[in-house]
Amino acid sequence: MRRNTVLNALVALSILLLLPTFASARLPTAVPTATGSQELPSLAPVLERTIPAVVNIATRGRVVEQNPLLDDPFFRRFFGGPQQGPRERQTQGAGSGVIIDAAKGYVLTNQHVVGGADEIVVTLHDGRRLDAKMIGADPATDLAVIQVEAKDLTALPLADSDALRVGDFVVAIGNPFGLGQTVTSGIVSALGRSGLGIESYEDFIQTDASINPGNSGGALVNLRGELIGVNTAILSRGGGNIGIGFAIPVNMAREVMSQLVEHGEVRRGRLGVGVQDLTPELAQAFGIERSQGVVITQVEPGTPADRAGLKAGDVVVSVNDRAVRNAADMRNIIGLLRTGSKVQMEVLRDKTARQITAVVEEVPAASIEGSKLNPRLGGAELADIVESSPLYGKVSGVLVAAVAADSAAARAGLRPGDVIVSANRVEVKTLAQLREVLGKNGGNGVLLNLRRGEAAMFLLLQ
Repeated sequence: MRRNTVLNALVALSILLLLPTFASARLPTAVPTATGSQELPSLAPVLERTIPAVVNIATRGRVVEQNPLLDDPFFRRFFGGPQQGPRERQTQGAGSGVIIDAAKGYVLTNQHVVGGADEIVVTLHDGRRLDAKMIGADPATDLAVIQVEAKDLTALPLADSDALRVGDFVVAIGNPFGLGQTVTSGIVSALGRSGLGIESYEDFIQTDASINPGNSGGALVNLRGELIGVNTAILSRGGGNIGIGFAIPVNMAREVMSQLVEHGEVRRGRLGVGVQDLTPELAQAFGIERSQGVVITQVEPGTPADRAGLKAGDVVVSVNDRAVRNAADMRNIIGLLRTGSKVQMEVLRDKTARQITAVVEEVPAASIEGSKLNPRLGGAELADIVESSPLYGKVSGVLVAAVAADSAAARAGLRPGDVIVSANRVEVKTLAQLREVLGKNGGNGVLLNLRRGEAAMFLLLQ
């Protein structure tokens, strides 16, 4: 503890020595220097404008649980007697959010904070408690937009996260451990973090500003009080902060927000290519002097990439004037484009640079209303998992694309984003297989094995 105290004192002294530099950086509110009887250096002026835009979020939901053994005739015959039926369990959650439109009451947060919630309550900095409604959510980026109705809201201005540099000072604001709004400070430790397996689309800002449980959905701001990221996850062995936190860049969030507000979902298109990172060995094999880019490994016939003239072996070095470092980069760029958007690519083919333009297209998913398969699935929209889905290649099954409120499926406990991997203990990978299994069910109940996020569960529909 003593060692930590000394270390903290040294860090504080270092920050105090650096603060006069901030004052000369033309910040909207200059940080004063501490000489004589003058006011001590402080981030308070920036935070006084910023904190009112960060809110606390509390959620309530329901999960219907059923012991799968109760559907086994042998189990019932062996143990005998009446058995307990499906049990509904209440769930609670807490997190943070950022007001991004004061006039319309839009609040940006993480999807994992509000996903599956039946009730969302937002608490403002001034103590007002407001019911919120879901506008849209995108599990692939873990972002969601909710809306409250209130006057005198404060919204955060959005910065350009592409202008961030490693070493820039940042402040994290959120609701860690349910303590109420708390502020921590640090620096940008790294940029463009991907391949962590946290989300389907990753381009994280890494920071050592303390991000703890409950900070999810909170604001990461710069010293101008502008939003640069949405706090999302930490790397930790014990669940607490160890100085490695991740935030979704606001430029990525901006694109997702606009689609969520407009459509309630993100409508992603596809090019129809397979890609891999350009390694030094591949660069040498292709006879090019580059260390970054992606190699096209496959072009699907009849896709936008095929019509644009892309070929296997092409090396993509930039998309829409943005340098492409690796396959994750390209996936993020394409995945955030609206359906119908043009894609201008700089491609190296046989050591010659080419400009190729394609138009991303939406992939129509085969879907069906659940009641056409079984009345107990009424209100659920079921779909095959297609290539453009972030779940593609990660899980096999039938996607629950949407669930209508107060429907049979909703009351049974189905949630949007669930993946049905088996029905009545028979594995299903497509809608056609699910239809075949349920067609043999007669009038009996339906036992579903679901994949929900990283968890698995059985659900009995009676």
